[in-house]
Amino acid sequence: QVQLAESGGGLVQAGGSLRLSCAASGCSFSNYIMGWFLPAPVSVLEFVAAISWNGGRRVYADSVKGRFTISRDNAKNTVYLQMNSLKPEDTAVYYCAASNSQLFSGIVSEKTTYAHWGQGTQVTVSS
Repeated sequence: QVQLAESGGGLVQAGGSLRLSCAASGCSFSNYIMGWFLPAPVSVLEFVAAISWNGGRRVYADSVKGRFTISRDNAKNTVYLQMNSLKPEDTAVYYCAASNSQLFSGIVSEKTTYAHWGQGTQVTVSS
């Protein structure tokens, strides 16, 4: 059974940085596309970033391009989200997700692509 555990959240001032980690277990990690999402109004999960199986392809939401970087270490079964130039509007619980899709395309921004989810880690950015 795939299990995902996020860590690295916390309280930071606007303009600061955080690095989120998501450790996976119970799976062949390198076979999974990994993504980060956050809650949006009306019970929707908003896409943040996704990374392909070997890290060669990355996709970002427009709101985080140039500020956030997704990366992965398949030897450590871990995906990261480096968050720089944080803004108060970035405040949210950030969820890690895993998909065994064989296609890395526009669908990686859709929450339905992902079958496995972590419990989330809280990021709070003060102004």
